[in-house]
Amino acid sequence: MTKRLTVLATGGTIAGIAGSAIAKDYTSGQISIEEYLEQVGGLGLAAELSGTQIANIDSADIGPEVWGPLHAAIVDALADETCDGVIVTHGTDTLEETAFLLDLTLPATKPVVLVGAMRPADAVGYDGLRNFANAVNVAGDDDAAGRGVLVVMGDRVFGARDVRKMRTRGTDAFRGFPRESVGLVSPSSLEWFGAPWRHGDKAHFGWYDDLPEVAIIYAHAGLTAAQAVRQIGSDIRGVVIAGVGEGNMPETVRQILVAKCAQGLAVVRASRADEGLVDREPEDDANGFVAARALNPQKARILLQLLLAEGVSDPAAIQRAFDGS
Repeated sequence: MTKRLTVLATGGTIAGIAGSAIAKDYTSGQISIEEYLEQVGGLGLAAELSGTQIANIDSADIGPEVWGPLHAAIVDALADETCDGVIVTHGTDTLEETAFLLDLTLPATKPVVLVGAMRPADAVGYDGLRNFANAVNVAGDDDAAGRGVLVVMGDRVFGARDVRKMRTRGTDAFRGFPRESVGLVSPSSLEWFGAPWRHGDKAHFGWYDDLPEVAIIYAHAGLTAAQAVRQIGSDIRGVVIAGVGEGNMPETVRQILVAKCAQGLAVVRASRADEGLVDREPEDDANGFVAARALNPQKARILLQLLLAEGVSDPAAIQRAFDGS
């Protein structure tokens, strides 16, 4: 049976134009969803596609003003009995953040797949059409349901929790941690590496148009307490420290954050390293800190925002949420 898939477009490189097949520079978000679906219409994909333009921008500009309409459109599509799955076209720079936010706030009843490209549409070796054809294969597969939000890039399927952009160039720019890819896909084949992992189909969190402000402080050699304090404005409800090594920071910065914790600021220790767990340290209890575990700083920020929005501020309760993410 031909699957009916809803395509929601937000722009990015997959809809970008360079004006030359070999140019380095290009402009994201130049092709409309109508033009794009006309392009892919000649691929012979085994799906009926309908599209809506949510935005047409560089993903560096993605934020709440796009997330809100995008989330609402996906909710509507999932509730539509004529829709079998959703594909979101998205720029790669913040793709992992959008995917993780959606994974936490959407039910897992039908497939939701994010897809992008590393090369603009008029470049030699444009990867967007193949990635999109792969996304259609995944979104149309019955076994994709119950896996939460998925990301398809470079013939691999990633879970939203795991996926991260690891390289600035090349079509193999994405990896997963702690799970690598959860499936391999081509336009004509799909191999899953395990059973669906979302037990129950409800969203983990409600949707909030205004999330609490959480800052990310990037640790580096020579970071001073004064520099850290300048990044913690009066409206900041939480801080994620992109720490060195396993979430470490200079002692003077730690002391400042301990004092801020005592005043009600939520502090999560993550790592600026590409991979690795950040486990709890014996001092975390006394400091009031939370360990990010497998989440990188940008994903830790999103989870902390949602927890604070739901009124969860106790460090032990926040830690339980990170342990279970």
